[in-house]
Amino acid sequence: MFDIYRKIKNVSSADSQEKSMTLLKKTFQDRILQIALVVTFISLFFARPRLADINWHTLLSIATMLTLIQIFSYLHVLDVLTYKLTSIADNTRKLSVFFSLLAVVAGMFLTNDITILTLIPLYLQIAKKYKLPQILPVTLIGMGANIGASCTPWGNPHNIFVVSHYNISPLVFLKWTFPFFIAALLFLFVLILFIPQKKIPVTPPHNLKIDWQPTGFAIAVFIFFFFGVFRVVPVALTTIAAVILALLIDPTIMKKIDYSLLLTFGSFFVFVSDIQQIPAVVALIDKTVFSESSTYLAAIISSQVMSNVPATILVGKFATYAKALLLGSNIGGFGSPIGSMANMLVLKTFHQHGSISYGKFYRRWQAWQLIGLVAMTAIGWFILKV
Repeated sequence: MFDIYRKIKNVSSADSQEKSMTLLKKTFQDRILQIALVVTFISLFFARPRLADINWHTLLSIATMLTLIQIFSYLHVLDVLTYKLTSIADNTRKLSVFFSLLAVVAGMFLTNDITILTLIPLYLQIAKKYKLPQILPVTLIGMGANIGASCTPWGNPHNIFVVSHYNISPLVFLKWTFPFFIAALLFLFVLILFIPQKKIPVTPPHNLKIDWQPTGFAIAVFIFFFFGVFRVVPVALTTIAAVILALLIDPTIMKKIDYSLLLTFGSFFVFVSDIQQIPAVVALIDKTVFSESSTYLAAIISSQVMSNVPATILVGKFATYAKALLLGSNIGGFGSPIGSMANMLVLKTFHQHGSISYGKFYRRWQAWQLIGLVAMTAIGWFILKV
């Protein structure tokens, strides 16, 4: 009997080790994390990181956020809402409106990444079945997710950093982001007008149901997390609450968390701590963020070449213009494929689920993104100057 137990235990242990190795492999395959680790390693030759430069409030807030979005994903909250809305859409434009608006709302609370990974495959499933347009609607879902994520402190990870680093209050954050949010929504609706109104059969609702008991606890922890982001309660308590809830619902949730993003933030905090001890580098960066306008443009341009998460940390460590950095880093998510992780996920998800030429999709997606970048940059500049 003990031999059987030992065999079962060994099999279980081997399976656990294999899953752990898979998780580690998946984590360190992230391209941005790889770049972050390389540049951080190089920076160690010039200086040593200071513990005081590590923003633990930001790291704990992001850990909580990543745990909560996986809980909501596990509970299929977004899937249920999607099928409810699509069951009343009777033409292509109305379907795109529903998906785009849902992307905006989901981006506010579940981040743009999880929104894209959920909504784009669902839309493409319907589009392939009824031969609907794919390029612009998918582009709009990605844009909608970015727009929604830009107007909440937790929607984008770099928003958490800005709120924590500059100690911004909820009202000030809303005052800065709300005008941009409204203008961006209007821009989104203008693009929707380019989608023809082709009649489609009404999609029957699926039998998915929300399990309200764990969802209620998840919402309660999310509200608790809100107070943690703005330092009303210790953010460490919100992290503990989110992890406990995930373990109670299903321990496998913890294996789906984007640990690479957390490690990327940690790496860039170390990198910035090192380079801000090099006088020549500090002098060079200071020359690019000497005013509100220059900070705004620096955030947008640097996001195009290094993604808006590391760009925000780098610029934010030297800039004093929080509003300019917040607007610039969110607008920097438009434009290039690496402007934000969400953009890369749009391309990757379409490549996996789309049924038309990827090259054709990429060219048109890039054109719409550049139009969006120019339009959003102009809107942000106007908001900044008013």
